[in-house]
Amino acid sequence: MRSLTTDEILPKDAGALLIGRVHLEAAGGPVPVLVREGVLHDISALAPTVSQLLERDDLATALAGDFPALGPVQHFLDGALAEGGDRLLAPCDLQVLKAAGVTFASSMIERVVEEQAKGDPAAAEEIRARLAPVLGDSLRGLAPGSDKAMEVKRVLVEMGMWSQYLEVGIGPDAEVFTKAPVLSGVGCGARIGVHPKSHWNNPEPELVLAVDSRGTVRGVTLGNDVNLRDFEGRSALLLSKAKDNNASASIGPFIRLFDGRFGMEQAEKVSVRLNVQGADDGFVMDGISPMTEISRRPQDIVNQTLNADHQYPDGFMLYLGTLFAPTQDRGAPGAGFTHKVGDRVEISAPELGALVNWVDLSGNCPPWKYGVTALMQYLSKRNLI
Repeated sequence: MRSLTTDEILPKDAGALLIGRVHLEAAGGPVPVLVREGVLHDISALAPTVSQLLERDDLATALAGDFPALGPVQHFLDGALAEGGDRLLAPCDLQVLKAAGVTFASSMIERVVEEQAKGDPAAAEEIRARLAPVLGDSLRGLAPGSDKAMEVKRVLVEMGMWSQYLEVGIGPDAEVFTKAPVLSGVGCGARIGVHPKSHWNNPEPELVLAVDSRGTVRGVTLGNDVNLRDFEGRSALLLSKAKDNNASASIGPFIRLFDGRFGMEQAEKVSVRLNVQGADDGFVMDGISPMTEISRRPQDIVNQTLNADHQYPDGFMLYLGTLFAPTQDRGAPGAGFTHKVGDRVEISAPELGALVNWVDLSGNCPPWKYGVTALMQYLSKRNLI
């Protein structure tokens, strides 16, 4: 039986300024909320959507006011686990869900392994052993786009080992792609989806930036960029199939807003932890992705996402990539890691709390039915727009 408590998912810092979203049965739809001493408060009077809230320059000050209490976090967390009634949702709404890939040296090597293995996990170990001595030390501390990076590229090209993943890993241009459609993300307590045809897949524990329409980072949260390694390994053109499936984008539990106590400087020092527990095979896997080891500065990735050439009028959520690439065998030696239905996946950081989800096949997860049209109709009915 699935269970979670408020203490498990909230940050250790009681003074963290947290906002999010819940589905409120009495209202008939989503409500933006403020977390205050374990109780959720309706802040739709400030703005009807989280996207609009993040456009307010005075948001931290405005949130100091009094707002209607909706009930304890636990009530909505229980609803998320039950998948009905009042429940936690992903803490974003109209923002586009973007993601950056190959932003850590170790994950670069694993992406090259996927490409060379053509999606076959059995071939991965031999390729990994061949590549690691060449790439491991060369990539550490390498600034993407630098003269040194271009020299490494030249050497690898001469060796016949250059890869499209290394191009975005150490070249001047970051890989930034659309992870999932607006409003399709799932929140803490929900099931996350893996495509039924995938036999080599993994969680990706990541820091996620909440960015407004001007390109200003307003806060951070946690994310799971669920990934199909076999699909993407067969062809980079299958990236969308590998990344965007029902319930494959998890975000939460809440957005920690930047204020006088916590900002980008602190966010860049966060270590994102991963714990996977099998439902019936006793399997346990732990990992860590320290943001101090990211190859690109987060603001640089933001600037490459939103600029004079590309705008996001409702802002965007930006997954920053992960250092963690699971190679731990699950089953046969050399087979590597892949998910099983029922896996409990926890992504956490003391500063941000814990995002917990359970793995299922994407077709068995609750179908995504609440889109932009439904949201606009709901907000109009409540006279919020």
